[in-house]
Amino acid sequence: MSDWRPRLIATDMDGTLLRWDDTVSHDTLAELAAWRADGVPLVLATGRPPRWMRRIREVVGHGTAVCCNGAVLFDLERFEVLEEEAVQPDVLRAVTAELRRAQPDTWFAVEYGLQFRHEPVYQPRWDLDAPGVAEASLEELVRAPVAKLLARHETLPRDEFLALVTEAVGDRATVTNSSSDALAEISAPGVTKATGLAKVAEQHGVGPEDVVYFGDMPNDLAAFEWVREGGGRAVAMAHAHPDVLAAATDVTGTNEDDGVAAFLRSL
Repeated sequence: MSDWRPRLIATDMDGTLLRWDDTVSHDTLAELAAWRADGVPLVLATGRPPRWMRRIREVVGHGTAVCCNGAVLFDLERFEVLEEEAVQPDVLRAVTAELRRAQPDTWFAVEYGLQFRHEPVYQPRWDLDAPGVAEASLEELVRAPVAKLLARHETLPRDEFLALVTEAVGDRATVTNSSSDALAEISAPGVTKATGLAKVAEQHGVGPEDVVYFGDMPNDLAAFEWVREGGGRAVAMAHAHPDVLAAATDVTGTNEDDGVAAFLRSL
């Protein structure tokens, strides 16, 4: 594949495109701009909700982003939701009840549109005073469809909690994780970064064989599989989760070392 070149660049954000201070280096921006000038679009595929895309919009400012692990397609330029595949209230009620029975100290929050609601005991890590963020009871959280249900535990180890959530949820929803916390991200059945990315790629007339995808966490695995099995390049960051490294076709440097730009230059 020495002469292979992508027709679409897709990348995770946190721990991949972004450095740990939540910025993108000048070298990376210059490399992406060069590819864009050559007609190759950039697609951001992230677990982040749309409301967390304001700062990256100032940097990138164009294109469709795949948010909430594939549940939301978001227009960066217009800053509006294009499509949302939601977890329905009956599933929300069943899943939260089952998880609360299995582990009573599980606390919940939901993302939908540009809104975030969380139980009073749930401890958000970011955007505590941001617009659209508010407390709500569990009964209120499960009344309407949501893009993503978040389940958090403050004391259990991450992998133990994720295994518990995955077993409790079963095939009613899709469970993944994108942080070092015991935080499960729960989407509608079958919804992953791969399903969202496939929709955007199709809009560009591109198949997985023409995509390079960069990632570092378990919520990137579905996209890795879609790209790899289709003949594209699934590129893990050097510091990636072991499962991501095992699923990759290639490995690049860390996010602090401009790993995305370095790999793109190699092409």
